[in-house]
Amino acid sequence: MENFTFFSPTYFVFGKGTENETGKYVKRFNGNKVLLHYGGGSIKKSGLYDRVMNCLKESGIEVVTLGGVRPNPRSGLVYEGVKICKEQNIDFILAVGGGSVIDSAKAIAIGAKYDGDFWDFYKSDRLVEKALPVGVILTIPAAGSEGSPDSVITHEDGMLKRAAHGECLRPAFSILNPELTFTLPAYQTACGAVDIMAHIFERYFTNTPEVEVSDRLCEALLLTMIKETPRVIENPENYDARANMIWAGTIAHNDICGVGHVQDWASHSIEHELSAEYDCAHGAGLAVIFPAWMKYVYKHDINRFVRMAVNVWGCKLNEANPEETALEGIACVKAFWKSIGMPTSFAEVGAKEEDIPKLAAKCFDEINGDDHIGNFVQLKKDDIECIYRNAL
Repeated sequence: MENFTFFSPTYFVFGKGTENETGKYVKRFNGNKVLLHYGGGSIKKSGLYDRVMNCLKESGIEVVTLGGVRPNPRSGLVYEGVKICKEQNIDFILAVGGGSVIDSAKAIAIGAKYDGDFWDFYKSDRLVEKALPVGVILTIPAAGSEGSPDSVITHEDGMLKRAAHGECLRPAFSILNPELTFTLPAYQTACGAVDIMAHIFERYFTNTPEVEVSDRLCEALLLTMIKETPRVIENPENYDARANMIWAGTIAHNDICGVGHVQDWASHSIEHELSAEYDCAHGAGLAVIFPAWMKYVYKHDINRFVRMAVNVWGCKLNEANPEETALEGIACVKAFWKSIGMPTSFAEVGAKEEDIPKLAAKCFDEINGDDHIGNFVQLKKDDIECIYRNAL
């Protein structure tokens, strides 16, 4: 196991009706004038918007609103939010929604405390050290942004989808009420499940030896997702299944499963170009890319893929031919995602074979200057093209 530091200060508030305590938690973290950031009209139709607004006003908190966040959040709305924060002296941002809303709120929080362009942190490896505090009311379990130090934004100039990082981006508090996820469509629920599982896989496939604790945590979370996702899709108001899924999503990406070893993240980088170019759901893109990546790299460490097949999917170990077991495990990943309604091929997310060279090239640009992505296996442009072709 590698040396590590781990700091996860987010105050989690879990359970039924907890959104009605929002004002108390904003005050706890010294918020007096709040930017309420959200997506489309669903929070108004559900009544959540009114409940949150009433709670904030009853706590004596002044509120400015900014809606309109879309999936794969864009830079344009971030710039608008930064301007509002600076002009109106906002001291706290409340994100009500899923990962896109939270990531957009974090980007605004960066820009509000920075004299330059917030994108400076997304186009480099520079860590964010100052940002406005962000609180979260989560409505979509998927991205794990409610507990992570990360934010992903697509810049409209070039449609580049990039991430920024910094411990100050971990939310001050996150309210997790599984009831708020009851109305999610099955497709959106399934996309979220894939995203959660992908966050686990990015940590599970490592070259660092002797990380048994995090390996076991990863396997337990994957088993939870395999059990609960079909239950949630069958009965969207299954509170217990939703509760397990929402907490699994948080743990999957607050990095407790990734400490002490080198993580991969190639598949996320490869997928980002799909969702930036074709505006597909991130989870749908991951469902296409991850099995293709697995098929490309599994020979690098067949034993790790065998472990996944046996411990996660219940495959029987073929001692005479472990490669067969490894491939069976990869097939199980793809089959499970297909069973919950996810795409499994390039065309299903609107991607085009003729775009493959362009997509692969966009993984390498002036932003990072690297000649490879990923750590489990370091991938160059030709490798990435092969992975995209595996997904055809």
